[in-house]
Amino acid sequence: RTWPLTPMRPMGPAPATRGIVHVSALGVCSALLQRVILLIFLLRVVAHWSLTSLMSILLSSPSTESGKVVIVLAGRHAGKKAVVVKTFDDGNDDDKRFSHCLIAGIARGPRKVTRGMSKTTVEKRSRTMKPFVKYVNVRHVFPTRYVVDMDLKKAVDEADLASAERKVDVKKGLKKIFEDKYLNQKDVTSEKKATGSNYFFQKLRF
Repeated sequence: RTWPLTPMRPMGPAPATRGIVHVSALGVCSALLQRVILLIFLLRVVAHWSLTSLMSILLSSPSTESGKVVIVLAGRHAGKKAVVVKTFDDGNDDDKRFSHCLIAGIARGPRKVTRGMSKTTVEKRSRTMKPFVKYVNVRHVFPTRYVVDMDLKKAVDEADLASAERKVDVKKGLKKIFEDKYLNQKDVTSEKKATGSNYFFQKLRF
């Protein structure tokens, strides 16, 4: 006796449920795609914000208020320390249409002294300073955290810097101020200003 062959039932879900499976798979894929797009967008926003903040830090003008000790980064006095006399944030109408400042510094510092030297020798070796005064771009100086107790606005007159002869007299006045401040560092009462004065007269090691 031969039995009739019955068709085999297809494997997998019933035809009625296949559409539901496909729809749910598409929903999961679309949800994952949305999350990936959102993650990429957030990463781009963070990267743009970081780049913008970094550029603003690099392009921002340093804090150069009067009396702050700075280190010159460019020019013949690169590596020398100076004190900010006056700052011009918006520049002027002449040849300097950029942010710049007027600084007075030490081109040649005092010579080394020891405890065994006499008072006359110490004073003689301490009076070998050679000052300089110049206008410099604010991006060409590195501001430090130190501040000195020296009012240089009265000693440095901008009108005197236009003449070479009067500029020599300005440097002589700065030399006297620097030497007196160097020899009388113990008379400074403020600890912060005493630390700044000590740092200003130390030679930069590099």
